[in-house]
Amino acid sequence: MEQEKRLPGTFRILIGCTGSVATIKLPQLIQCLAESIPGAEMKVVVTECARRFFSTDEIPSGTPVLTDANEWSAWKHRGDPVLHIDLAKWADLMVLAPLDANTLAKIAQGLCDNLLLCILRAWEPSKPLLFCPAMNTKMWQHPITAEHVSRLRAWGYHEVPCIEKTLMCGDTGPGAMAEVDTIVQNVREYLKL
Repeated sequence: MEQEKRLPGTFRILIGCTGSVATIKLPQLIQCLAESIPGAEMKVVVTECARRFFSTDEIPSGTPVLTDANEWSAWKHRGDPVLHIDLAKWADLMVLAPLDANTLAKIAQGLCDNLLLCILRAWEPSKPLLFCPAMNTKMWQHPITAEHVSRLRAWGYHEVPCIEKTLMCGDTGPGAMAEVDTIVQNVREYLKL
């Protein structure tokens, strides 16, 4: 990825989506961020599991959606671009919405076996990173989840807490991703808007 020219007054937001059904809200999140943050440039990175929950046709035009395949197609030889490094440098802020239990556990343990996780390992701790957990109530209430969330917070990441509601599986309880408006408001606060 060539270093892109930056327009004055713009913000670069990287959205990471993981394998939670809450990924169905990705198009709405992009639209709301665009409306609420004039001049926002956005790129989306999705895990393979996240791809099951939306169609690229639903994504507002001009917002690239990147996958693991993009990482490997960009690099062929020494000196070629390294996408996960370039994206970590490009963004002013990253928001993980939704962050499923599997990816939460991988981040907390330092794993980096896909494009999204490699970006997180290269993320500069001085830049804001917001995470929005989303999982079944039983998964949310498992003791290991609190440990993983605590570790991310200790690194300076900001949690946008999940909410309680009836989940897609029919269970009722905590674990649903925060409302899109709440996520957008948190992003605005971190960008000091």
